[in-house]
Amino acid sequence: MLFSAMDRETKMPEDNDSIGRRIHRALASGEAAADRIRRGFSARRGRNSPGHLAAYGGYVDRFATHLSGRVLSKAPGGGPLDDDSVWENLANTWRRWESDEVAGAEVSIRCGGHEATVISDEEGYYEATLPPVISDGLWTTAEARVRVDGREISAVHQVLAPPLDAAFGIVSDLDDTVIHTGITSLLLAARLTFLENAKTRKPLDGVAELYAALQKGISALAAVNPIFYVSSSPWNLHDLLWDFIALNDIPRGPVLLRDFGLDAEKFIKEKGHGHKLRKALSILDGYPALPFVLIGDSGQEDATIYAEICAIRPGRVKAVYIRDVDPDLESDRDAMVHRAVEVAKSHGVTMILAPNSKAMSEHASRVGLIPAAAVPEVIEEIRKDEQRPA
Repeated sequence: MLFSAMDRETKMPEDNDSIGRRIHRALASGEAAADRIRRGFSARRGRNSPGHLAAYGGYVDRFATHLSGRVLSKAPGGGPLDDDSVWENLANTWRRWESDEVAGAEVSIRCGGHEATVISDEEGYYEATLPPVISDGLWTTAEARVRVDGREISAVHQVLAPPLDAAFGIVSDLDDTVIHTGITSLLLAARLTFLENAKTRKPLDGVAELYAALQKGISALAAVNPIFYVSSSPWNLHDLLWDFIALNDIPRGPVLLRDFGLDAEKFIKEKGHGHKLRKALSILDGYPALPFVLIGDSGQEDATIYAEICAIRPGRVKAVYIRDVDPDLESDRDAMVHRAVEVAKSHGVTMILAPNSKAMSEHASRVGLIPAAAVPEVIEEIRKDEQRPA
């Protein structure tokens, strides 16, 4: 995945006084101190005032409208452009990580006649929960506003509002499930992560057509099935991932990422496994009458997480698709997936270790998730994607 090495679970020793735990606490304290120094430096330069709202995609479930975003002192600059150089892409990556967040900002949110006011936390993040709204289409909007120095900064949240006639929902990972990140090669993963942008990155073959078919399902009218992208990548990459989805005609859905940083008690604030499990369960619980299809890859722990969901929420999962990141090899990754397949099977759920989008579409057609006519369209999309330059 984008940050696979950092995303692995880090096991801290049980002994609270262990050397590892003391080092971890020192690192967390150092990060907090560095943040305080940086905020103080920014304040002296007049850069601690809100200058940009990063309004992330939200969604409406049966119980609430869920919105989140981040208050920054300035907008991240740059890209994506087709002719951006390696150095320009590297500089834009740095800007995403170097962003000056603004803590304690008062953010007003309005959606569908409902309003709420929230305060940004120490990392500039804000979350708002409003009553559910009704939309004429699959998407609606919410507005976020911050007043500063007599002027107003605003941004628009794109909000997914699934219709009542949705047949099922889709929860999908992104890295090496939708977007090619080269998990099996550290050098390739580093190049794709730091030296390319949303226009030069490549989706997995056939993904756009496969997800379009799943979003429409067997409906003869319009795309109604909601898609949610849950990734362990940090929120700093939200704009890159959102742009990538749009530029590659992949069906939109909220991109739910995590706060990647050190914590005084935990090695990182949100570990990848726990983050994905918590987010996916929250989505399922928000639509108690809606079954779900879960899509991930064999690069890390998606199969294990999804099998756990099958056990925790029996009867809620229609199928699980795990994209094989090394289909030509029988690896330790495959062994982990095979174990998860058996767990899912014990709860009545079929989990497929699929070499490509074609295999996923064929199974989806057989079990009635998509029409048979969608399979040739996925195959044709694969052919076109294979001809795209790497």
